[in-house]
Formats: sequence, C-alpha cells, structure tokens
Amino acid sequence: MIGRGPWNGKEKRVLIAGNWKMNGLSASLWEVGAIVRSLKASPAGVDVPVCPPATLISRVAAEGIGVVAAGGQDCAVKPSGAFTGDLSAEMLADAGATWSIVGHSERRQYHGESDDLVAEKAKAAWRAGLGAIICLGETEAERDAGRELDVVSRQLAGSIPDAAGGAKTAIAYEPVWAIGTGRTATESDIQKMHAHIRAVLVNRFGTAGAKIDILYGGSVKPDNAKPILAVPEVGGALVGGASLKSVDFLAIIRSAPARR
Repeated sequence: MIGRGPWNGKEKRVLIAGNWKMNGLSASLWEVGAIVRSLKASPAGVDVPVCPPATLISRVAAEGIGVVAAGGQDCAVKPSGAFTGDLSAEMLADAGATWSIVGHSERRQYHGESDDLVAEKAKAAWRAGLGAIICLGETEAERDAGRELDVVSRQLAGSIPDAAGGAKTAIAYEPVWAIGTGRTATESDIQKMHAHIRAVLVNRFGTAGAKIDILYGGSVKPDNAKPILAVPEVGGALVGGASLKSVDFLAIIRSAPARR
C-alpha cells in the first residue's frame, strides 16, 4: 500500500505520537513508565514518540529508552543566540529528543506562526538530526466555506521544505475544529483529506512523497482509534489528551496495524 516505506533502508512502522501540550509534572512520568512496561511485556510493533513539556524531555528519553522516544512540541529556527525563552532543535536533541512537532494549530493560532516559519522550523529539526512532525489543517470556518482542500494545499506548499522527501518527516493532518472539542472528522472526511495530501506529496516529491507518513490528529481516543487507523493513507496518529493517560494511550497504540 502507498504510504509505507523505509527511512535509511529500515522498515517503517505505524507512528503513534503523543502530544502532552502544556501538561505534565514529574509525577506524570509514571504514565511513561507504565507504557514502557506494557510494551516491553507485549511489543506492539509501533513507533511511539511522546512529546512532553520541555522540562520533562530528558526524563522521558531516559525512562523510555529503546521503547518510547522523546520529542519536543516546537523548536526555534536558530541553533543558538539571544532568543530568550526559545529552545533550539539542537537543545532538544541534547536533551534526548528524536522528534519535534512543528506548526501545530495552537502555535499557528496563538503565536501567529506562518507557513514560512513552520518550514524553517522543520529544516531546523532536520539540521539537529530530529524527525519533524509537520502539522496542518483547516478551521471550522474554512471547512464550512468548502475551502478545506485549498487551505491544506496552501499549507502543504508553504510549510513543507523541498528536502522533506529525503528527511525524517511525518505530516499530521489535524482538523482544527476537531482538536480538544470531542468532535472527530468522519472516516469519509479523513479518507478524502488524506488521499488529497498523498496526491499532493506524490506530485511534488515523486516516489519519496509516497513514503511520507500522514498522521491523523483530531480527538483520537481509544473508542475511535481502530477505525481511524484503518482508513487508507492514515499512517498513524498525533494524540493529544488521550496520550496523558497510559491506559488510554496504550489502547490507541494497540489499535494500530503493526505494518502497512
């Protein structure tokens, strides 16, 4: 099936990434430990990065070694400098991260991040040896106006650098109207959008575009994960609130097909 392929000659697996957002203290590391213990006892054949607050990245990396990867929720464009409060991709990598989310809808909405800036952040992630999970998706108003395909096409063109075809990259389609609302796109909605994204990627990157994972992110929960992950061209999920609880996140992980 299109959409599965190798990075550096290795077989890729379904990618289930957890985004803790601005949640999590030291006590939350118990949840990571529970996930690690369960996956060690019964491997799921799924790649599982957890992206906690930056304060916990090094500890998630240490807790999850060999089983759960650590990731950042954002990264700065520059590797260093007078940018108070920012964290470079190199700093994330130094803390043990192997992935970084860039362009999440909340960054775009609350911090005014443009497509061009998101593309620069993706390049920064690759520069530091991180994989980039590049997020995009339409708002409720844009969908209601019938503009969702145009909006996503624009974001694909502007947010994804030309090097994406040869880099460790995943695209996360997150309909903004389905994030944190409990509302989820229908399987038909997801299939239509993921097929559109795949067609755009293949048109731009050729065979490399067929190998970039397309994740779905929009209120993924244990009770809807299995049918969502079975939709053609869904190569995994970007999970928000449900990734904070090990029992819920494990249920989603175990809903995923081991290979495509």
